[in-house]
Amino acid sequence: MSENIIDKLDREEIRIAPLGKRAWAFLIDDVLISALFVIVYWGALAPHFEDAAGLVEAISNLIVQLTLLKIIYHTFFIWYYGATLGKIALHLVCLDTVMLGKPKFFASLTRACVRVISEWCFYLGFAWALGNPLRQTWQDKLAGTVVCEAY
Repeated sequence: MSENIIDKLDREEIRIAPLGKRAWAFLIDDVLISALFVIVYWGALAPHFEDAAGLVEAISNLIVQLTLLKIIYHTFFIWYYGATLGKIALHLVCLDTVMLGKPKFFASLTRACVRVISEWCFYLGFAWALGNPLRQTWQDKLAGTVVCEAY
C-alpha cells in the first residue's frame, strides 16, 4: 500500500505552505504577469490609457494572449524551478505528491491550465484549499502537487 502524503511530508519534515504566504505569492506572480503583459502589448494598450472603456476593450481583445502568457509563465517556472517567482520570493515550493520532487512538465502544464480555469470560476478552485489538510487547490489536486515551505 502506498504511503499517505501527509505521512511522507511528516517523515521528511516538510511543512505545508500557509495560505497567507500562498496568497502573497499569487499576488506577486499576478503583478509580474500583468507588468510583462503591459510591456509586451504597450503599443496596443497605450492609446487607450486615457479611456477606461477603450482600455477594457483593448485588454478584452488580447485575452487569449494574456491567458497563454499566464499558462506559459506558470508551466515553465513550476516545471523548471518547482516554484514561480512569487513562490521563490516567499520561500515556497511546489512538489509532486509521489516523489516529493519538482513536478514533471505535463503536471506543470495541467496545473497552469487548471489555475486559469479556477480564476475564470471566481477563484473557487483556490477556495478549495480551505477545506483540506494539504491545502490543495483544484490545480494541485488535478496535477498531483502540493505547495510546501522551502528552507
